[in-house]
Amino acid sequence: MSLNDAWSVFGLITTPLELISFLLAITTVWLNIRLNHWAWLFSILSSLLYAAVFVRSRLYGDAGLQFVFVAVSIWGWYQWLRGGSAHQPLQVSRLTRNGWLWCGMAWLAGFILLSQFLHRLTDTDVPHMDGFLTAGSLVGQFLLSRKKIENWLVWIAVDILYVGLYVYKHLHLTALLYGVFVVLAFMGWRAWRQSAASPPLALP
Repeated sequence: MSLNDAWSVFGLITTPLELISFLLAITTVWLNIRLNHWAWLFSILSSLLYAAVFVRSRLYGDAGLQFVFVAVSIWGWYQWLRGGSAHQPLQVSRLTRNGWLWCGMAWLAGFILLSQFLHRLTDTDVPHMDGFLTAGSLVGQFLLSRKKIENWLVWIAVDILYVGLYVYKHLHLTALLYGVFVVLAFMGWRAWRQSAASPPLALP
C-alpha cells in the first residue's frame, strides 16, 4: 500500500498521506489555541507531509510555503520560549496601527511577486489565488510566531478562501480541514483575547 493510494473516508476521496497531514495540522492548531509551544513540532511535521500532497496537486505556491513554514516554525518555537523581555516566554499582544500597515503591504507585495512567479515559471492553473493565499499565510504565520492576536483574523480570511481552492482541486479532506480551521481560528481569537486581557503571573 502506498501513501498516495486513494481512500474513501466518510465519503471523501483522500490518501493516507493527506489523512496523516490532516490529523497533524488539527493537533497543531489546537495546541496553538492553548498557547502550548509543542504546537511548533506538529507544525513542522504537518508542513513536510503537506508539501508532498500539494506537489501532487500542482499547488506549487502552497508546496513551497510548507518549507517556509518549517523554517518559521523553528523560529516561532524559539520566540514563544525565549522571545519576550529578558529572554522570557513571549506574551500575547496586539498589533499597532503601523503593524497593520506593514502587514497589509507585505501581503500585497508577496501576492504580486508570488503570482507572477507561479504564472510564468510553473504549470499551475491557479497562480493568482495560490499566490494571494500563500502571501497571506506567510503574514499569518509571522504574526502567530510573535503571538499577535490578529494572526487569527488573518487565518480566518485565508482559510475561508482555501476551502474553495481545495474543493476546486479535489482535495476534499483538506478542504474539510480548512473549514475546521475557520472554526478553530474563531476559537483562537476569543481565547487569545481573554489571555491578553488577563495580567501575566508574577515570576517568583
